[in-house]
Amino acid sequence: MWQAVVDDWRSAPLRPELKATLAFLEKLTLRPDELIAADVDDARAARVSDQALRDAATVCALFNMITRLADSLGWDVPSPDRLVARAPAMLEGGYSFAALRQR
Repeated sequence: MWQAVVDDWRSAPLRPELKATLAFLEKLTLRPDELIAADVDDARAARVSDQALRDAATVCALFNMITRLADSLGWDVPSPDRLVARAPAMLEGGYSFAALRQR
């Protein structure tokens, strides 16, 4: 499933609610000046609640902000192996300073 989404989320076998949310988020990220009320109406028509859309937009905005900061400031992104190695501590301790020190 994940690979199908990575390859092309539009053709991946996703629920209509998720596809509508992803379409909204893609436009919000790549073409925010084109986002209009009809885009929200399309998501609602696919049974996406206003709260779910707000939550998705918030998470999207945070990821976009972090990515732009990381790119502009040259932050190091850990390798996949390093991320997997520290995942248990992060799952157990979250983003606490104690968990972050274990990386």
